[in-house]
Amino acid sequence: MRAYHLEQLGKLDGLVVSEHEIPSPGVGEVLVRVRASSINFRDSVIANGWYSPPVSLGRVPLSDAAGEVEAIGSDVTRFRVGDRVVNSFFPNWFGGTFNVMPQQWVVDRDGWLTEYKVVNAEALVLMPRHLSFEEAASLPCAGVTAWSALAGIGPGDTVLTEGTGGVSLFAVQLAKALGARVIATTSSPEKAERLRQLGADDVIDYRTTKDWGKQVRALTDDRGVDRIVEVGGAATLAQSVQAIAYGGQISLVGILAGVEGGIDFMTMFTTHATFKAIVTGSRRDLEDLNRVLAQHQIRPIIDSVYDFDDAIAGLNHFAARQLFGKVVIRH
Repeated sequence: MRAYHLEQLGKLDGLVVSEHEIPSPGVGEVLVRVRASSINFRDSVIANGWYSPPVSLGRVPLSDAAGEVEAIGSDVTRFRVGDRVVNSFFPNWFGGTFNVMPQQWVVDRDGWLTEYKVVNAEALVLMPRHLSFEEAASLPCAGVTAWSALAGIGPGDTVLTEGTGGVSLFAVQLAKALGARVIATTSSPEKAERLRQLGADDVIDYRTTKDWGKQVRALTDDRGVDRIVEVGGAATLAQSVQAIAYGGQISLVGILAGVEGGIDFMTMFTTHATFKAIVTGSRRDLEDLNRVLAQHQIRPIIDSVYDFDDAIAGLNHFAARQLFGKVVIRH
């Protein structure tokens, strides 16, 4: 079997492919034939050496994957050989509140950019049957993050999403399935049309409408939106604060627009809104998400698929950020 390893941090092509013996599962473990993995912003941060906590050299990258159970160790009852599975983002956070940092793929354990992987059966769940391996590989981080960011949303609510990355597109699809109105921001007329086709009720071009928070209020009769899936970070937060309804929630997901920016504390305070940092989710969250995807036959949006041998090209394409959906590696 082959696996990629992070042998040099600070650049996206610091990956080396090595050959290994296919491992055998032990007690409570399964051997997964990995069929697809997906790339997240976290993976670019790790490859560039910016991630905290630090990542040891030699680690196998990527946190999200889907595949088939090829062999089962003793005492495994959750799966059978041939089951199609997807991993939970945190290998040992199964449910409940987030009050201690769980283990992380790549940081504490090797990740999923490999052809075979032995893992504890408790770190896996069954894939939704209607999805391909490439689609399912996008669920552990982007799908679950969007699901967690929308917790509590229902019919009659209005949700704002930003951009066309994996989390944002999942948020559009899931918010519509939950019965909410969706206002989306994007950077071009072409992407705006694709967002409307995906279900967005209104779309704002943030390149031509710099003060898009004011436009959101105009679209909501000055009420604002109930939930914002905030993926931009400090650079977009001021507009999100302008757009949020009294008592709404801004789900803080990412820093895609950069870390520079500022906002007056009193402006935040007078919204009476909740600012909630989203830490992806537990295995239970992934299981709940999968039931909703299956019920509504929702398919993740895939930007592009790269072969295993071209994984570095996939990482470079992702880093360019000209995306509509997820970048996936086919193993």
